[in-house]
Amino acid sequence: MANGSRQAVWEFFGAELKRRREDAGLTQVELGARVFVSGAYIGQFEQAIRKPQLDIAKRIDEVLQTDGIFERLCRKLIDDRRYAEYFAEVVELERVATKICEFAPTAVPGLLQTRAYAEAVTVAANPFVTDEYVEEIVTARLERARILKDATRPEYWVVLHENVLRIPVGGPEAMAEQLEQIAGLMRERAVWVTVVPYATGAHAAMIGSLKLMDFDDAPPVAYTETSFSGTLMDDPAVVKRAARAYDLLRVAALSPEASLALVESAAEDHRRCTSTT
Repeated sequence: MANGSRQAVWEFFGAELKRRREDAGLTQVELGARVFVSGAYIGQFEQAIRKPQLDIAKRIDEVLQTDGIFERLCRKLIDDRRYAEYFAEVVELERVATKICEFAPTAVPGLLQTRAYAEAVTVAANPFVTDEYVEEIVTARLERARILKDATRPEYWVVLHENVLRIPVGGPEAMAEQLEQIAGLMRERAVWVTVVPYATGAHAAMIGSLKLMDFDDAPPVAYTETSFSGTLMDDPAVVKRAARAYDLLRVAALSPEASLALVESAAEDHRRCTSTT
């Protein structure tokens, strides 16, 4: 679905939500209280400024007794074949998050990937796909990263394990380019990246990949992922535990200055490999 078409459907979602809410005799604040978000957040849904999570859409259907219309619309809007089903909702949430915190144990996070790195990762995971498929997936991943260039870009905090710097994804030239890009973003203060070194030991073995997202008028969420599935969590107790795990990783990481030096050193190591091959 084209971006313009998607926005038109979100606007329909908002207009229909407002109509059904008013028919039920509820204010935005009253509906928000019943679905566990603020009244201001309901207003942003109705204006198509913010997009509701699937579970919120389900709760709206239950409160307004709308026979699943908002759940169906939400599923349609997050159904983007360029993303795995379990990840499509995360992409929508990234677009409205005010802060994103991420831990990457083995691979560069998608929001930071260069084209060459993204191509290598995609082909490694799908060795028999067509070039057209690879291009579609990679282009979608690069489009996601545009949120870091928007005027309303979120704060983006990243903790990388040293594995990420050392595994030569796509070969030494692709890795050198990838790490040089990350170093550039760090120097520009566009992102906040720190590195957990090998010497830290057990800390990085505590969890797999982790993403935490904060929003203006909605509770935070956590997302974890394996190679074949992902889990989006909004239970406050679970999100709190995930945030604590992230804090422990951040404490175990090198300082920003030492992290930048390590990223630049690793880039130079990969760059030297390109000159000897």
